[in-house]
Amino acid sequence: MMNCELLATCSALGYLEGDTYHKEPDCLESVKDLIRYLRHEDETRDVRQQLGAAQILQSDLLPILTQHRQDKPLFDAVIRLMVNLTQPALLCFGSLPKEPSFRHHFLQVLTYLQAYKVAFASEKAFGVLSETLYELLQLGWEERQEEDNLLIERILLLVRNILHVPADLDQEKIDDDASVHDQLLWAIHLSGLDDLLLFLASSSSEQQWSLHVLEIVSLMFRDQNPEQLAGVGQGRLAQERSTDIAELGALRQREMAEKKTRALQRGNRHSRFGGSFIVQGLKSIGERDVIFHKGLHNLRNYSSDLGKQPQKVPKRRQAARELSIQRRSALNVRLFLRDFCSEFLENCYNRLMGSVKDHLLREKAQQHDETYYMWALAFFMAFNRAASFQPGLVSETLSVRTFHFIEQNLTNYYEMMLTDRKEAASWARRMHLALKAYQELLATVNEMDMSPDEAVRESSRIIKNNIFYVMEYRELFLALFRKFNERCQPRSFLRDLVETTHLFLKMLERFCRSRGNLVVQNKQKKRKKKKKKKKVLDQAIVSGSISSSPEELVAVWPALAEQLQCYTQNPELSADSVVPFDAASEVPVEEQRAEAMVRIQDCLLAGQAPQALTLLRSAREVWPEGDVFGSQDISPEEEIELLKQILSAPLPRQQGPEERGAEEEEEEEEEEDEEELQVVQVSEKEFSFLDYLKRFACSTVIRAYVLLLRSYPQNSAHTNHCIVKMLHRLAHDLKMEALLFQLSVFCLFNHLLSDPAAGAYKELVTFAKYILAKFFALAAVNQKAFVELLFWKNTAVVREMTEGYGSVDDRSSSRRAPVWSPEEEAHLRELYLAHKDVEGQDVVEVILVHLNTVPRTRKQIIHHLVQLGLADSVKDFQRKGTHIVLWTEDQELELQRLFEEFQDSDDVLGHIMKNITAKRSRARIVDKLLALGLVAERRELYKKRRKKLASSSLPKGAESLKDFCQEDLEEEENLPEEESEEEGEGGSEAEQVQGSSVLSTENLGQSLHQEGFSTPLLWLQNCLIRAADDREEDGCSQAVPLVPLTEENEEAMENEQFQQLLRKLGVQPPASGQETFWRIPAKLSPTQLRRVAASLSQPEEEQKLQPELQPEVPGEQDSDEEHHKEHRAQALRALLLARKKKAGLASPEEEDTVVGKEPLKAAPKKRQLLDSDEEQEEDEGSNRVPELGAPGIQKKKRFQIEDDEDD
Repeated sequence: MMNCELLATCSALGYLEGDTYHKEPDCLESVKDLIRYLRHEDETRDVRQQLGAAQILQSDLLPILTQHRQDKPLFDAVIRLMVNLTQPALLCFGSLPKEPSFRHHFLQVLTYLQAYKVAFASEKAFGVLSETLYELLQLGWEERQEEDNLLIERILLLVRNILHVPADLDQEKIDDDASVHDQLLWAIHLSGLDDLLLFLASSSSEQQWSLHVLEIVSLMFRDQNPEQLAGVGQGRLAQERSTDIAELGALRQREMAEKKTRALQRGNRHSRFGGSFIVQGLKSIGERDVIFHKGLHNLRNYSSDLGKQPQKVPKRRQAARELSIQRRSALNVRLFLRDFCSEFLENCYNRLMGSVKDHLLREKAQQHDETYYMWALAFFMAFNRAASFQPGLVSETLSVRTFHFIEQNLTNYYEMMLTDRKEAASWARRMHLALKAYQELLATVNEMDMSPDEAVRESSRIIKNNIFYVMEYRELFLALFRKFNERCQPRSFLRDLVETTHLFLKMLERFCRSRGNLVVQNKQKKRKKKKKKKKVLDQAIVSGSISSSPEELVAVWPALAEQLQCYTQNPELSADSVVPFDAASEVPVEEQRAEAMVRIQDCLLAGQAPQALTLLRSAREVWPEGDVFGSQDISPEEEIELLKQILSAPLPRQQGPEERGAEEEEEEEEEEDEEELQVVQVSEKEFSFLDYLKRFACSTVIRAYVLLLRSYPQNSAHTNHCIVKMLHRLAHDLKMEALLFQLSVFCLFNHLLSDPAAGAYKELVTFAKYILAKFFALAAVNQKAFVELLFWKNTAVVREMTEGYGSVDDRSSSRRAPVWSPEEEAHLRELYLAHKDVEGQDVVEVILVHLNTVPRTRKQIIHHLVQLGLADSVKDFQRKGTHIVLWTEDQELELQRLFEEFQDSDDVLGHIMKNITAKRSRARIVDKLLALGLVAERRELYKKRRKKLASSSLPKGAESLKDFCQEDLEEEENLPEEESEEEGEGGSEAEQVQGSSVLSTENLGQSLHQEGFSTPLLWLQNCLIRAADDREEDGCSQAVPLVPLTEENEEAMENEQFQQLLRKLGVQPPASGQETFWRIPAKLSPTQLRRVAASLSQPEEEQKLQPELQPEVPGEQDSDEEHHKEHRAQALRALLLARKKKAGLASPEEEDTVVGKEPLKAAPKKRQLLDSDEEQEEDEGSNRVPELGAPGIQKKKRFQIEDDEDD
């Protein structure tokens, strides 16, 4: 029952009198109220259902739309209301409801939408929409308002909603008759709306509506077949006639066979008593034979399932239903659609598809709008191929990029179907669309091969070369077959997949034959494992080239004793030259003592007596406890005797890499400290078509083909041919007929051979007879073939069936582990029980040494121990890993002290590792330094390599500056390999482009002086000297920020060249997000700071000093000017001497030179800045810097005089 407020609102719209609609004064407000009601409807869509039951759209809204078009506000409001009322039911409810109550509401709304579609199937309604749209499109972009664009979009949405309404299958008429959808299309054609759609699709200024237009076009051709549409009006083709004749022939044969069977079943004399029969050899439920109560002619159709209730299949296990239904429209509608397709291809396709692709790539479209793109690609390319093939009409989508786009979406849908189980059916439908588009792309490229134009064939060859080269295109079909799910994907998807695979294989085979050899891309995923570093023994000893029998050791010792007697008295033999342990090893130093003993023995065996003696003394200093390497006051004779005992001692050794190569490969999977990485290696290989075909020889692919073959009567002749061709490739070309030796396949063959219409399926019958003949030939040799019929088989089983059981095992016997004999098991048990409780040794290693009967690996021994019950798990035999020891407070304080002591050295980390008490690995120490905050990043701990620079051509100040700044350059050299490789690609080009603008360190100061940065350089110099003075007074150093207080200094700090000078001086830039100002680092000593400050000003002042001492034209200057000039030259000399004294760079000769001059009258202030513009004007002609004969640059003089009293 209709709501009273809703009823009152509908009554206020107006009334229909005859064919004239009279609107009420409040009609516009009532329409707006209805829009408001729809906005606030509940989840059952009650308002929408009440309006549909009252037929408001048919009785009120459509008459208002057609008769009151001049009332623009009312027209806009009615369009808005219609768009809301006609939106799809799936959009209203979000998805197909599963609850019965909501499903009822959903079906009710769908019924009202179908009624709206019938009401719109008139030329009058679409005529009004077409005229309005035409008037709006006539407006230019500068005249069109926002309301006009909204109205255009709403009209397109209204047309889309009406076309989207699904057909009522109960009332749908037969082919060649006009359905409601056909009537709607005819109304669109008569109103001229189709021409407006073509204009919107072809106009470059209306690209914003491209997705709306494509959606409308796809809904117009929803039920059409492009091949049939292309042949409309051209008469029946010979191929179609032959297909129809074959179908009629099959039906006639089946009908004649049924008539003949029925005739044979009837006897000449009718018997009222048919009788009952006992079927011998066929048991019933009990122990007796089956009693058959029907005539003998029905015995052939007897089955134990007769009379049983078929088992009900749950919904979640039912096969997916076909949703797309193709039908033939009325002839006039098909002619209109054919002409529309032709015009669309000629004028709109390339532009529209390019615009839609751009929207999709830029993510301007809505979710899943790419499905309309793929539908249009498949439909119009098929129409073009069937009508008159012109590749230029579809050139926009005929490229490798389109193949990649379709393959990417197809793979994405495939993955989503496997992960999103609830929406698996929706993802399967999208995947079917993508597969159709991919199939049509292949078909078009195949059609291009047959073109008479050489350029077209060459384009086809290039596209095929790219497709066949990439691995993903070849592996796509295998993945789709292996993951085919009958419950999500309909039978039509499987049919298209089989046909597309057939086309791809045919093209690939033809391409391989034409090329001779084809090189393709190959990708392999390999496990890259990162293992711990292990100590490798001496190659000669490990390989056994040096014998170590007791007799030979006695023979070798006299020569070694003579060498040792010579070297024991040698005071130059230092124990510091050899380190007996590996500081970078993860094994603690205490546990490396046994390894040091083995190293001493290796040196003796190799005849290296001095190295053995040095290593012994070094080990004695490292491990003095227990006198294992002798006491501290050992005599030379005792040292020689100790070395003799070490030479003959049976020390435990590690296995060499040759002996444990295979063992390590198997052991990698069990070690917990290994890191596995999936690395995809891309390579090229020569393609073999048969090897690629072998990938399809698996049970999953065979099952999919057999599933489609079961519906051979409903399949087209081309589909059946594709199935048989693929099965023939596997059975005949690969010699794997046994793949089809399965009971369900033989039942299908039996049904096929007994089919009365089997004559229409000659190819299928021939193939079935070929497979059956092969089976019975094999069964005569192998009686177990009948049992094998019960199972699907893989290639290994097929080989065993045909070549004999055990043939596969014989081929792989070399890879299998040897069998343990009872004697070996008893020996293994004895060895394990004897050595399992011995501490300090690996029981598996001892077993490997003593078990010499058959070569075994460590993994094989461990697994057999577990099988015998001697051990509980494989984990009991894991080797010792890294001993993680926590840092104590004393160790942290020691680390901090060592860091402060060696932080100015070239190798901070190396010195810390040598002097730290508790030996740890390099990585542990670095992590701890970062955790304590002593360093900000790892690069601060890199070892600094100093370079010898040619400094003969540089002034003293520049030399000191370059020596100091070399540390910054070395840090850049010590960058990690990853960073250097990344910077190396762009670095060479950057050096070529900017090499002329990057100045050397010694010229940066001069360049900045010339650019007018004299005052900032002076300020920087004062800051460096002041920081040096403060560090001398306080005795401690902290980072000092450089705070510019003037605009000139701020501009300099933002200058790139000035910042480059700061970096080369060692000044640290501000940390990102934490600091604002540059800082003088705490690691610079006062002497370094003064040296840098002196080197900053020295080159500039020496240049200023030259014109003062050597005037260019002395005759033209009067005596006062000469006296004033000499006075300033002396002041500059004194300034330079004072700065050199503080930096420790002044020589006695320079001091004598300055002392001999006239003393300078110092000002009362400690620092006095002389800035005289008048002097510059007076000396304009004389104070010029001579530079290669060119006139000097006139500059403003700035000097800073520092007294000796300054701190």
